[in-house]
Amino acid sequence: MMRKILICLLLLVNLYSMSNDGLSQSQASADSMKHEKPCSSPEARQFDFWIGEWDLSWGEDGKGTNVIKAIYDGCVILENFDGTPSIALKGMSVSTYSPISGEWKQTWVDNNGSYLDFTGGIEDEKMILSRKFSRNGKDIHQRMVWYNITKEELDWNWERSDDGGSSWKIMWKIHYKRRK
Repeated sequence: MMRKILICLLLLVNLYSMSNDGLSQSQASADSMKHEKPCSSPEARQFDFWIGEWDLSWGEDGKGTNVIKAIYDGCVILENFDGTPSIALKGMSVSTYSPISGEWKQTWVDNNGSYLDFTGGIEDEKMILSRKFSRNGKDIHQRMVWYNITKEELDWNWERSDDGGSSWKIMWKIHYKRRK
């Protein structure tokens, strides 16, 4: 009988020891996650060039501003666009990198009631975010292209394709100049 009690005690001690090791490993894993900086991968930093306060110009006399900030521990890029006094367009976007899909995702809303959603990433030194939708049974592709990117300025195009992305027409070209 004493032997059975000893075996049971040894089993209990062994189980207790194994469960503590499991808890210790889980705790160590949780502790290491606390020290990892979220959104710190190189891909998650690809939109950092856009962060800042910008004066915008387009066409003959179009002028506006755009203020872009990194928020939520740098995981979200928040845009606040103001086209006044040239046009009555004000809007905002939020962008974030999804490590699961391996692409950037952006949502745009504005004072015209627009809601647009884009996906994409860096291609040939350009940031390209695009979307596809149907109107009257016809597929339309739209994209935004950031290019000629330097520390002090960049160009942005709003483009459209009616042939599945084989050719693109520039609908709006904006030049960004960093506000000093």
